[in-house]
Amino acid sequence: MTRLTFRRGDAVVIAAILAASIALTAAFVLSARRGAAASVEIRQNGEVLAVLPLDEDAEFTVGGAYTNVIEVRGGEVFFAESDCPGQDCVHSGAVSAAGRSLVCLPNRVEVRITADSPDENAVDGVAG
Repeated sequence: MTRLTFRRGDAVVIAAILAASIALTAAFVLSARRGAAASVEIRQNGEVLAVLPLDEDAEFTVGGAYTNVIEVRGGEVFFAESDCPGQDCVHSGAVSAAGRSLVCLPNRVEVRITADSPDENAVDGVAG
């Protein structure tokens, strides 16, 4: 039986494979972070009131039965203030991914993040 030995050339091949896999992983991670450009769509009673870019800081106030202040900061959108009962919308936190939404039911306001172009790598849903 012949015994295989580890040679200097083997180490070179292993190092080249590792370097290639690191480069491909870095390229994949950077392209996934870039993703699709996204917008914040603000609706009340089904009517679009405003469309704001997610990558620019902004503030928008919605009137009606109650008043909601919606803020876009650092790539996230959230209800900053509201005078509705319970203020569940304010306590719901911030969202940043396309397809996510926030609502203020008493004021019939929906804030949704929409992708300007579909992201093929986006997750459709999470189970569990």
